[in-house]
Amino acid sequence: MSLRRFAFLALVLLSALVLLLLAARVVPHGPAGFALLACLAALSPWGALGFAQSVLGLAILLSVRDPASHVLPAARRAPPAPIRSRTAIALCLRNEAMEEVLPALGRLLDALPTEGFDAWLLSDTRDAALREAEDRAVAAFRDARADAARIHLRRRAEATGFKAGNVMSFLDAEGSGYDFALVLDADSEMSGEAVLRLAALLESDGRIGLVQQLIVGRPVTQPFPRLFQFGMRAGMRAWATGQGWWQGPKGPYWGHNAMFRVSAFREYARLETLPDGSAILSHDQVEAIRLHEAGWEVWCWPEERGSLEGNPPALPEFLARDERWAAGNMQYLALLRQPGLGIMARWQLAQAILLFICAPLWALAFALALGIAATGGFDAIPARDLALIMFAWWAAAYSPKLAGYAQVLLRRREAARYGGRGRFLLGALAEILFTFVLAPVSVMSKTRFLLALAWGRRSSWLPQNRAARGVGWGDAARLLWPQTAAGLVVFALLAATAPRLMPFALVWVGGLLLAVPFCVLSSSPGFGRILARSGIAATPEEVAGRAALSP
Repeated sequence: MSLRRFAFLALVLLSALVLLLLAARVVPHGPAGFALLACLAALSPWGALGFAQSVLGLAILLSVRDPASHVLPAARRAPPAPIRSRTAIALCLRNEAMEEVLPALGRLLDALPTEGFDAWLLSDTRDAALREAEDRAVAAFRDARADAARIHLRRRAEATGFKAGNVMSFLDAEGSGYDFALVLDADSEMSGEAVLRLAALLESDGRIGLVQQLIVGRPVTQPFPRLFQFGMRAGMRAWATGQGWWQGPKGPYWGHNAMFRVSAFREYARLETLPDGSAILSHDQVEAIRLHEAGWEVWCWPEERGSLEGNPPALPEFLARDERWAAGNMQYLALLRQPGLGIMARWQLAQAILLFICAPLWALAFALALGIAATGGFDAIPARDLALIMFAWWAAAYSPKLAGYAQVLLRRREAARYGGRGRFLLGALAEILFTFVLAPVSVMSKTRFLLALAWGRRSSWLPQNRAARGVGWGDAARLLWPQTAAGLVVFALLAATAPRLMPFALVWVGGLLLAVPFCVLSSSPGFGRILARSGIAATPEEVAGRAALSP
């Protein structure tokens, strides 16, 4: 594994160096130019990381018969059913619409043996009316099932430590008698086959403490999650396969759709509060590295079949989720200062920080480039050179999705799962356009939030809205007027000082001008129905569902 990590590090460093050398060709000398290069130097590790992992992932996906088992060797020796262990299915709840939660749980229980798999609904719902509705829904669910004895609702007295505290409270009590625990979020859905595979993997090797499967989006018609999850699925497949190749048994944990060994998790993944007394919000990566440091293996099994989740139904919920995650990941700065962490543990935390700290760096880099452009700093640079460098940086940033799209297009059988190459290509092009608009809107939102966080803003971990909804023009304008105003300032300044650079700016920040209509259109049920009828951005589950309904 050390040789793989060395090779991967060399590829990352080479990729980062190429990106910086390309940038140095067009950035003029002077204080602003040096500041811009410094920003790009700080950004280059993330772009290089994505490129290197995507190249490795694509190579494995195209050259190996069973890529997931190639990354996780235990998959090749996992025992066949029946599973001998006892597993608790821990479904975490907090102010959820139970009519959306319970059907997926029912389908999973129907596909699992009655013996050895129990369902525990771990509720942190505090509102009295919602608790009563929760109780009624679970009681009706149990009454309708022959296996009611294995379905339990657990509500703790004090909701401390958020989701991580809820799970650990269960493990210390009723959960202590189980061998494994499968953690699900309220919007998770897993197949019985996928769950049995995870249990078999843990049974096959006593050194494995946790196995995390890939998670893909559930079939939806709403435009925003439909297009978002289409790109995320492609990118995660290549990213996780490459990451698994070099990280091996020190992989990530994303908090759900994963199974762990209860004894190991109870002993080593218990989270303390931070020095300021606050609870750790983004618990999953910390729990993963605690298991690493204790000698347990944590694997990402890059298999997507049978592992699904819901995604934010519209842009406002997406931006709110990013704020929650950003607040949690920024807490890792305090954890990085703790002594005794290994290199891979520190890297895992640093990678999670980079995911969000890149947003203000991109904003600063563009502001510096805008200042240079307005003062004529790019006047002598041929447009061809600017286009080449911008494409290189864009391709590096977007490389996980490009690799995932390439893998499907190069495999006819894989493309058929999406409705054929032509339909898949239309979905990929639609998602690329979607991301051109979304990316600058998201960057600005995260930048504003992180700046406010640095100045003392406190963040709360509020329940999520998972229900599909439309967004009106007034609501969109109230939320996104800063992005719109910033876009107008940028293009007014360029029009007055460097009009030839406006096409380049459109690529990077043109989405700011479209923020409000984008928000409205991407939440429009009518637009979603058009996408669904045309099969654009359809997932394999949606295509298979249509085939099953066909006469």
